[in-house]
Amino acid sequence: MKVILGVSNRHVHLTEKTYEKLFGNAPLGIVKHLRQPGQFASDKFVTVKNEDKEIKNVRIVGPFRKYDQVEVSRTDSHYLKINPPIRTSGDIEDSSPITLIGDKGEVNLTNGCIIANRHIHMTKEEAIERHLENIDKVKIKIDGEKAGIIENVYLKIADNSKYELHLDTDDANAFDLKTGDELEIIEIEK
Repeated sequence: MKVILGVSNRHVHLTEKTYEKLFGNAPLGIVKHLRQPGQFASDKFVTVKNEDKEIKNVRIVGPFRKYDQVEVSRTDSHYLKINPPIRTSGDIEDSSPITLIGDKGEVNLTNGCIIANRHIHMTKEEAIERHLENIDKVKIKIDGEKAGIIENVYLKIADNSKYELHLDTDDANAFDLKTGDELEIIEIEK
């Protein structure tokens, strides 16, 4: 069974309240729509900071959410000298604190920085169609010069989804993958 890859670079999701602290009344513009319905790459960027280390130009992904979340790779976390947990998006309790800097202000998040787990977005109908309902995770086979198996790829079933595999830049680079590559689900893990 095939699945299309979307490589996920570092980014942030913000509440409208936090956005206003960082950017005032400036509108959150859309640069391009993402494959996941309703989501978009915005025209706004923040600096992500921890103590004396910072990463500039981290894109805000819209629309606004009910929580603030920073998604980084393990490589980013080493640079920032933090140890964020590997989590599903939205599971930010007891995650790494981080500071965000925008054009108009700065916000210190006591929670919110994670490394997103490997996952496949799909609707319930897509899960049933692919015989993946009631399945927690799968394995993905990678062909090519840097062939291998990626384990612990969680299924993320939600109404407003489109069938797509998400890996962070560390995973994609390790296997020489890019957005749009077609990969194969080879084993279902319960």
